[in-house]
Amino acid sequence: MPKQWEVMQDKVVIITGATSGIGRGCAEVFGRAGAKIVFTGRDEKRMDEVKSTLSALHIEHSGYIMDVSQEKENEKLVANTIKKYGRIDILINNAGISMRALLEDLDMEVFRKVMDINFYGTVYLTKYALPYILQSKGTIVGVSSINGHRGTPARTAYTASKYAMEGFFEALRTEVMKRGVHVLVVSPGFTGTNIRRAALNERGEPQGESPRDENQMMTPEKVASVIMKGIRKKKRDIVLTTQGKLVVFLNKWIPGIMDQIVYNHMAKEKDSPFR
Repeated sequence: MPKQWEVMQDKVVIITGATSGIGRGCAEVFGRAGAKIVFTGRDEKRMDEVKSTLSALHIEHSGYIMDVSQEKENEKLVANTIKKYGRIDILINNAGISMRALLEDLDMEVFRKVMDINFYGTVYLTKYALPYILQSKGTIVGVSSINGHRGTPARTAYTASKYAMEGFFEALRTEVMKRGVHVLVVSPGFTGTNIRRAALNERGEPQGESPRDENQMMTPEKVASVIMKGIRKKKRDIVLTTQGKLVVFLNKWIPGIMDQIVYNHMAKEKDSPFR
């Protein structure tokens, strides 16, 4: 048995946004390692598909359709988890939504929606799960983004939500560092997920086709494996992909030059708003 699997056996893991992408990858990878999976999503059909997959793998699980942007639904999720399993060992805040539009064209309801899901959804669930994670001396994971380190044009709301998440977890980590709780923030580079296809345009509608080649990206299962290894090794931060690490490094040292580099790179995207 791989070493990282040893620390997952019979652990209760909550994963938000697990009906696709990185969340679903985490549900399968952590479940195969022996964890009991509690997962959320908003699409009933996809929820049923994940349940069927986990059942076929003989993974103990519970799935809940919920909107993470609603505080009471997060509180209820924690209560249901404790009622069924009696504990929470790992919380993976993965649920998120993106957007793609220039700020001057953007309906502010879209900005608020992105913040409500990506940032406040993370805050709500972490708040209600924290007492139980303190009891178990467990782990809280925030799935952030390279956008939490370097803003990109036409993604102002998404960037803001990820910068806010980074600051939130940095402060929380310091609050609980002497109480046995591990806080890990993972910043994937471009990953083959549904998030770009579901990204909202200026009117709040899904953009549909991704502007990037999804087949050339890191798989969600690979990201999930890295997250599990990071939990075992009690990592503080993980930045994924060579490109992602390079962007974070260069943005610290040559931020002005990076402004131009990022602009030029994003302007080349399919259907770029700069054209």
